[in-house]
Amino acid sequence: MATVLPFTNAKKELYFPRMATFYDNVAQPLAWTALRFATGAALVIQGIPLMKDPLGMTAFFDGIGFHPGAVWSIVLLVILVLGGALLALGLYTRPAALAVGVMLLVTLWYHLTYPFGTQLLTQEGVTAVTSTAGLLTREGYALLADGGRSFVELAQAKSVLLSILWSGIAFLFAAFGGGYFSLDRKFLRKRY
Repeated sequence: MATVLPFTNAKKELYFPRMATFYDNVAQPLAWTALRFATGAALVIQGIPLMKDPLGMTAFFDGIGFHPGAVWSIVLLVILVLGGALLALGLYTRPAALAVGVMLLVTLWYHLTYPFGTQLLTQEGVTAVTSTAGLLTREGYALLADGGRSFVELAQAKSVLLSILWSGIAFLFAAFGGGYFSLDRKFLRKRY
């Protein structure tokens, strides 16, 4: 196993050279571990509802052309729960992160191919909501005054951007591995 750290900080390149040891031995390992754990834990949390109904996404996958939907529903569950747990622990990090990254690219494809509708409410719905005082906050009325168009556009943009962010994080771990405080580094003798 290599002993050189992947992001070594040369003292001569830093404004505060005395911080190099801190960056190399404390800040970077903790930040890498925190990001890896948070990413894996978030995936597991997303997968928990699927554990209650493993085939619950079958109709969704069939509807977007991933046949058979039952198989893809199980694959999604395994990637979220097992892949997320492995990522959080830093065990078999690269293959787990690669599977997660591919799954998240499919999520990005979905959000780009099947965007949310243009609004939430019909004109009658807007009239009903705005004519009844006390149903929503002032901000709520503002979001729905245009039928919810601005809200839907915001949700669509966030879905796309978060898919890009999460897939980027997954591919970062696929490229660089679990890092300093990972079970890969502790127990596995070879890198893959």
